[in-house]
Amino acid sequence: MSFALSAGVTGLQGHQKMLDVAGNNLANVNTTGFKSSRITFSELLSQTIKKASQPTSTVGGTNPQQMGSGVGIAGISPNMAQGNIVNTGNPLDLAMEGEGYFVLSDGSQSLYTRAGALAVDADSNLVDPATGYRVQRIGSVGEIDGFQTPGDSNVKVPYDVAMAANETSEVVLAGNLSSDATFVTTQTQKLTSNAALTTSSGTAASTTTLIGSLDQFSGSFGTTDTDGKLYVTGYQPDGTAVADTTGLDVSATTTVADVLSYIESQLGASNVTASLVNGKIVVTDDTAGYSRSDVALSYTGSSDGTDSLTLPAYFELATVGGDEVKNVNITVFDNLGGKHVLSGVFVRTDTANTWDMVLTSISGDVSSISPDNRRIRSIEFDATNGSYSGLNTTVGDTAEFAVTFAHDTSSPQTISMSFGTAGQLNGLTQFAGNSTAVAREQDGYEAGRLSTVSVNNAGVVIGAFSNGIKKDIATVQIALFQNTSGLESVGNGYFIPSANSGEAVATQAMTGGAGSVHGAALEKSNADVASEFVNMIQAQNGFQANARTIRVANDILRELSGLIR
Repeated sequence: MSFALSAGVTGLQGHQKMLDVAGNNLANVNTTGFKSSRITFSELLSQTIKKASQPTSTVGGTNPQQMGSGVGIAGISPNMAQGNIVNTGNPLDLAMEGEGYFVLSDGSQSLYTRAGALAVDADSNLVDPATGYRVQRIGSVGEIDGFQTPGDSNVKVPYDVAMAANETSEVVLAGNLSSDATFVTTQTQKLTSNAALTTSSGTAASTTTLIGSLDQFSGSFGTTDTDGKLYVTGYQPDGTAVADTTGLDVSATTTVADVLSYIESQLGASNVTASLVNGKIVVTDDTAGYSRSDVALSYTGSSDGTDSLTLPAYFELATVGGDEVKNVNITVFDNLGGKHVLSGVFVRTDTANTWDMVLTSISGDVSSISPDNRRIRSIEFDATNGSYSGLNTTVGDTAEFAVTFAHDTSSPQTISMSFGTAGQLNGLTQFAGNSTAVAREQDGYEAGRLSTVSVNNAGVVIGAFSNGIKKDIATVQIALFQNTSGLESVGNGYFIPSANSGEAVATQAMTGGAGSVHGAALEKSNADVASEFVNMIQAQNGFQANARTIRVANDILRELSGLIR
């Protein structure tokens, strides 16, 4: 009878544990990332009343006679199956689909969780706001941009860090340059100074205005020193370089008309005509058609250094000479993030299947554009299939422009032009029909601050900045374990490795067997309400059955006690 009582007691204890497990699962049915548990029973050691016997020649064998002593808890193991993933709309909510755990640090140890309801603290750390534990990262993403600190594995979300401006270094162009289109009238090249000459009253200068009377002139002409010198450099229409080593003597009697005459003499009096329109110097070719004429002015003051003359930074190409041109415009950025509209033009040359690209103007405060750095010559195309062939190597030009901005006169900003891959049709082409070439993209941007963040499937935190640029900020670290059921729960949805889980293997989502990360989503509890209700019913039935066993055994013992009396 004692066996019935003791077995009933173990049954009560076991089914009480079963009810406890089911109750805990139901209590956490809405806990983010919760993993339900299940209990398994095993019978306790049986008492052998009679051993088994072997068969003999006359009788058969007998089975052992054993009396069980009850039930025990074989194990309470977590169910690490995937929970449902639901969208939350919060970009810092993260959910794992597949294998892997987010890694957080409490400052002394790493903890692992599937609960990804994260936030940013006052120090810009990505944390679990319930505990303050910091999310860990892997790799060097974000370090080169200053978003992350090398050697520090905490994930920073730099709302307090500005993204530095990036100057434009490359412009990508694509489209067609017509092989047969022509203007009704061939264009004549015309150059116009980017700034006007004005008098002391602020009105446009005239040809009779003395240089010393210009607003752009300061100081005075002395009587004992040498005159200042004005120099002209550039190219004549046929491409002959202008190398002015003599210069125009500028004195108290020099007029604007003298400057115009000197420009004509240097570019060839029979080639161009220099005039003054609304205070701007205009240099016009005398003959229509393809032209390489260009001009730049410089001034060296008198010997006593008491005078200076501010000349136009460069001459804009108001009209580009040729029988077919295609304008292109794109916004570019200087090293401080200042915006400038770069205006260029493709012009078909007199050589078959060959084009030039010329920088006609650029908006903003420009210090200078050298004639040597504003034209890309001899862009060639294959006559058989219209593909881009590259630059003519004998010319020696490179596919880039150089502009010096007023805020940084120490060095010009070089802007490369990408025309595509030679021999392919992935950039510029030359077919019959209209010219459609455009500037597709450029790599510069102004300064900005972090506006929003998101996380992609690889666990990369991506920042969207106020300047429209997106940057990778950090990569969230994911941990893998050989035996996830062996992890030890320490509360708050955290786990730590145990002796049977294996050590954590740090990796990135979607690599090395790790699952994918879903941003703006959370993994729900994998506890199933219906299954837990069934488990509770089974626990109740088991408990009642074992209680009845004890009750019946107690009744029999009472009956025996009554017989003894």
